[in-house]
This record gives sequence, C-alpha cells and structure tokens, in this order.
Amino acid sequence: MNRPVFAPLAGTAALLLSALAAAPLAAQDSSEKPAKAAAKEYVANSASKRLAGTFGGQRIAYTATVAEQVLKAEDGTPKAAIVTTSYVAEPRDPSRPVTFLFNGGPGSGSVWLQMGAFGPKRVAIPSDARDDGAPPYPILDNPDSLLDVTDIVFIDPVGTGFSHTIGDTKGEEYWGVTKDAKSVAEVIRKWISENGRWNSPKFLGGESYGTTRSAAVVNELEGDYNDVSLNGVILISTILDFAAGADTQGNELSYITNLPTMAATALYHGKAAAPSVEQFVEEARQFAIGPYAAYLLQGQNAPASQRAAIRAELARFTGLSESYLEQADLRVWPYRFYKELLRDRGQTVGRLDSRYTGRDYDNAGEGPDSDPSFYGIDGGYAAAINQFAREDIGYKTDRTYVTIGSVGRWDWNIGGGRDNNAYLNVAPYLGKALRENSGMRIFVGQGWYDFATPFFAAEFALSRTGIPQDRIEWKYYDAGHMMYIRDEDRQKLSADIRAFIRAR
Repeated sequence: MNRPVFAPLAGTAALLLSALAAAPLAAQDSSEKPAKAAAKEYVANSASKRLAGTFGGQRIAYTATVAEQVLKAEDGTPKAAIVTTSYVAEPRDPSRPVTFLFNGGPGSGSVWLQMGAFGPKRVAIPSDARDDGAPPYPILDNPDSLLDVTDIVFIDPVGTGFSHTIGDTKGEEYWGVTKDAKSVAEVIRKWISENGRWNSPKFLGGESYGTTRSAAVVNELEGDYNDVSLNGVILISTILDFAAGADTQGNELSYITNLPTMAATALYHGKAAAPSVEQFVEEARQFAIGPYAAYLLQGQNAPASQRAAIRAELARFTGLSESYLEQADLRVWPYRFYKELLRDRGQTVGRLDSRYTGRDYDNAGEGPDSDPSFYGIDGGYAAAINQFAREDIGYKTDRTYVTIGSVGRWDWNIGGGRDNNAYLNVAPYLGKALRENSGMRIFVGQGWYDFATPFFAAEFALSRTGIPQDRIEWKYYDAGHMMYIRDEDRQKLSADIRAFIRAR
C-alpha cells in the first residue's frame, strides 16, 4: 500500500491529515504482526509409542511416531507442517535400510499403503472384490509389513492426511509436480538428519501418482550436488508418461496401452477365453503394439481391407461385440468399456480394480455412475487410520485426516520449455538416476486389472531410450490398482519387495 502524498500544511491540520493518512497502514501492520508472530511461535505436534509385532516371521520391537515436519521460509517463518508416520525398529540401528513411502492422487494420504500393505497394522476388508460395508472394521496385526527388513517412514504431503499450511501460506505453494517433490525431498533430508540416517541404505516409493512423485523426488534428491543417494525406487501402479495414457480425442496411444487391461478384464468376467491371464495379455500386447497400432496410426487412411480382421481381434480381446466396436470406430475409451462389458448383466466394472462390479441407477448411458472399486474400500481405510493414529499411538489433533482430497489447481509444469510440458513425462528422471547411480535399482509392481495406471502404459514408459533395463524388476498381480487388497497379492507383494530390499 502506498501512502498518499500531501502538500506541506501548517499546524494542527497538517498533523491531523498525517495521522489519518497513516491510519490504514497502521491498522494493516497491527493485523499482520499477530499472524506472523503466531506462525513463528508454531510448535510441531507429535506422538510416539513403543510397540512390538511379528513381521516376515521375526519378532520386532519398534517405535511408532506421528510427527509434523515443519518447513520454513528463509527467514525462519514456518510455512507448512508435513506429517510423517515412522516405524523404527528398536534398538535403533543406522545400518538398517529406511524406506520412505507415500500414495498419490495428487491429494491422497498415505493411508492406503500404510493401513493396507506395509504398516504394522492393517484394515481387513473383503479380499474378493466385495464392498467393505459398514464399521466396525477389523484392524489386525500385519505380518506382511516390511519392518523386518527396513524402517519405514510414511509421508503425507501438504493437503493430505493431517498435513497443512501454517499462517498465511497458501497451499498452491506446494501443489505441483516440482513444488510437491521439493517439499517431500526436504522432509526426507530433515528426517535423515534428525535421526542420524545419512549413511543408511535408502529406498523410496509410492503408488499411483506416488510413482510420479517418486521420479520427481529422485530428481530433487540426486539431480544436483549434495545428493541423497538411493539404493532403490519402488513403483506400485505406475504412471510416469501422462501423454501415453491420456484418454483424449486424437491420442491413439491410449487405445493401445489400455487394450491388454481390457483383455485381462474380459477374461476375468468370462467374456473371453484363454488358458491363463498371462498368456492372454501377452497376446493382447503383441496385437496392440503390432497390427492394432499400425492400423490406428494410419487414421482415416487405414486400408478398408484390414478393418474386418482388426475388428474381429478387438472383439476377441475386449469381449465387446463387433457391432459396438464398429460404432466406436474400433476405438474404445475405458469409461465406455466399464459400462459396456457387462451391460447385458446390468453391471459395471471398476476403474481402480476391474474385478469389482457395481450397479448404476439404470442400464443406459455411456459410462458408469461411479467407481465400485473405490466406494467398495474407502470406509474401512478412513476408519483404520484415524483409529490407529489417534487412539493407538495417541496423536491429538482437531484436524480431519484427508484420505483423498482436493489440492486445488495442480501445477503440472516441470520446466524445460513448451514441448516438455505439452508431453508430461517424468520417466527420464529415473533414466538419469539409473545412469548416474550404479547402485540404484527399480522395482515395478502392476495389477492386471488396473485401468487407472494400466500395466502396458507403465511398460511403454520405462522401455524408452535412455532408461537402463538391466536394473528394473517387474512383478504382476491378480488384482488391480491396490493389489494388496487381495490377501494373496498382499503377501506376494510383500515378499517381492522384501527380496528387492535384501538384494541391495
């Protein structure tokens, strides 16, 4: 605010006008000072508890800690509190690995990986793609937790979980691919400094957008000097190349990368026939990247003589009728597939996990009313994280735990000019890290029935030039986006990642 400028006046009138002119500024200053002072006096919230459990067949004593990691401006003013939930084996051993994990969204808290897969407690919801119903939900000891081979730190970025901004800070300062990655990297640096873990083996991982975040955080940790070098990156339900999977008019690649997931789904629901899902999706891969891709990329110049053969193979893989495929011009968007595949049964299939089925208001329309594979699980996870953090560990807060929330307008800009942002792809960050860190490896876990992050799209993204292939390990699971919901796959995922960490 600029003060008004007055000509010199005499006596009392001059003093009066001067006071009046200064009054708004003084009021503004007085209103700002308490907010800034309160921010500078911010006290981080935390709670800890000593517990014990059996993980990977070993009895482990550990300390569970829910704590705010406060991020500050250059002048020391607190700007945001990012909450971490750490599980550290006792007695503490800096030679043990430590693994940093988060979920995705963007806007998702770490509850899913924490209470579903790798934390010492888990919520037991139906394993066979049924709705989780109403409480109480069983919260059980989790023998599949990774605590026997690594300490674990779950991170909830700003706007997720209990994490929040402080004072006048706007969430938009942290909501973006690079902004978010910088804040998470800062939290990791703070945690290893405060806990004496700079020379510990380190792993980083996430699910869904958490894999995007993983690549961007790797770039922040290893992309410059003062590295925090990593032993491994764990990618669960991977999305790195956003253009490849963009369901938008004119993008033929999306139809190609989604087709093998459609084939797996059609087989699961009895709309296709094959000896195994592995064999069927491999046939679908070869058709998708070969004849189907060649046909689609010719657009309206594709030879009419090829159309019937392409349509017949599409029908075999997708379980959809040739008449429907013809109406769709041999291009089926996923949201149409969710509705059409089981329309004759009056059912839809899920996006996160296409094993799940739901019933819409009616059987008309192009797409489903909602995703049965999300509303089938959300109640149990929300109850579990609040019960465990608040009651079992004793974390006291008036804030609501945000499992999935809105983080405003996300900044997808990653720099590098117009072309980089027209084609958003963070996979090159991982390629650079692999080339420059000979000790780093990547684990990729994908579910056959995941349309949110299709496995063929992940394979496409990580097979591009510049990404060394000899240190990437692939595992596949008979479930969807959150494969650990299925008991057999949670056990398999845990065993696969445990072996990955031990093989460092």
